[in-house]
Amino acid sequence: MNKNTVIKDIDELTDIYCNDCPIKGDLRKKRGKSGAHKFCIEQCTVGEQLQFLGQELLKIYEKR
Repeated sequence: MNKNTVIKDIDELTDIYCNDCPIKGDLRKKRGKSGAHKFCIEQCTVGEQLQFLGQELLKIYEKR
């Protein structure tokens, strides 16, 4: 995996699933921005994929 591929994958995931996510929107109203963010990080499967891709990106930058 290279940097551009990982960034492209992250962009695609956020464009497809996160930008118009009704769960995220509802949670922002009920719990605020940090509450919604916490859900995305801890419980959302897309959030898990984004975290994995973020770790892959860190590995690429650490090799430099």
